Amino acid sequence: MTSTPGSILDGVRTVLFAHAHPDDETLSSGALIAELAARDIRVVLVTATRGERGEVVAGPLSALAGTTALSAHREQELRGACQVLGVSEQHWLGAAPACRAGTTTRYVDSGMRWIREGLAGPADDVSPGAFSLAPLDDVVADLGALLGAVRPDLLISYDHGGGYGHPDHVRMHVAAAAAAQRADLPFAELVHDRAMLEESPETSEWFVLEHRLRQVTEALGHHASQLTVEGTRLVHSGGQREDITTSVGLRLRRAQSAPRTRR
Repeated sequence: MTSTPGSILDGVRTVLFAHAHPDDETLSSGALIAELAARDIRVVLVTATRGERGEVVAGPLSALAGTTALSAHREQELRGACQVLGVSEQHWLGAAPACRAGTTTRYVDSGMRWIREGLAGPADDVSPGAFSLAPLDDVVADLGALLGAVRPDLLISYDHGGGYGHPDHVRMHVAAAAAAQRADLPFAELVHDRAMLEESPETSEWFVLEHRLRQVTEALGHHASQLTVEGTRLVHSGGQREDITTSVGLRLRRAQSAPRTRR
């Protein structure tokens, strides 16, 4: 397992990354996106929500918190980050071409609350239009429409726990796995703990991408409403500090079934 994409990405020419909010693409997979783009692999990103409920960093952008203007601002932040990382196309889930025929859906950030350090759970005031509560069949069908339009060789999203438990991340994992299964497409989970890959070494790979730190740092700088960059570390709006992520793992998964459910 090295910094050079290997077996999982052999023969892959187009990759679709499925994320829940603006900034997730950079925080969870920015280095990998930049690496793929540099290797002339077409990278397409679909984002489910505008991160309407994201806590805003104290300072010049504080007035955006809780307003409709935050959505438009985060759309702009995402465009800037995508340009830095080399994303070829960015789409919003629920809008063409990432939507069922004859429909348009604007999925809304569900919000979250901290259960304990490092683990999030559902917010106490989830709105009826929240992404995590959207009918699974609809979400899967919207993703399926985009798969048909983009025709990727690989779909990448969160692991089954959504990385740290955010309900929108978990929803995207479930929907992405089901959409990939229905399309007979390889699906890979993003894994940030190398030890978790040891259980399935034959279908996983770890990428050391420290040479992409500059690009990831620049891309994170575009998400100034949500975080602050301090050298090789970042500070989230809630005050949590962490190193900027460059190393990341992929683990191939195939959904055991693609259930058609009401929720």
